[in-house]
Amino acid sequence: MAGQQDAPSHPHTATRPVGGALRRVADGPAGEWIGTVVRLALAVVWGWAGLAKISDPAEAAQAVRAYEILPESLVKPVGYALPFLEVALAVLLLIGLGVRVVAVVSALLLLTFIAGITSAWVRGISIDCGCFGGGGTVDASQTEYLQEILRDTGFLLLAAWLVYRPRTRLSADAWLAA
Repeated sequence: MAGQQDAPSHPHTATRPVGGALRRVADGPAGEWIGTVVRLALAVVWGWAGLAKISDPAEAAQAVRAYEILPESLVKPVGYALPFLEVALAVLLLIGLGVRVVAVVSALLLLTFIAGITSAWVRGISIDCGCFGGGGTVDASQTEYLQEILRDTGFLLLAAWLVYRPRTRLSADAWLAA
């Protein structure tokens, strides 16, 4: 009817979109602090993984070889370079420089790890993932594929948060944008 206005809804009874509260938290100031914690947590993960392997790159190459995915000509370059890439990601996340790009690279790397672990599991290869040093062939009873995939999926969610919400506190990105 013309001239009729909708009655204002009561704030306590109004229907809100699902996830509205989560979106307000993610997009608000709290989101920057959550992002800071996520960024630093992912930095610790990459730093731990890289530093555990960097002192013994031959062992890291052996871990890559155990997956039986790459041709032998790529095993050493990947095994030797991976720890340095992980440390570089850790440093960039720690200082908060290029957070979205680092998060995308992190997500791609984690998806690669998840695919590699899943591939080993499906093919019946018994290996330790070598994710935090070590790695190589193990007894079938010592494999932990499901835990490793779930762990890496959790890290992937951290990276996804930073892709979605790269603005964090105490970061070089924030300092450069000011």
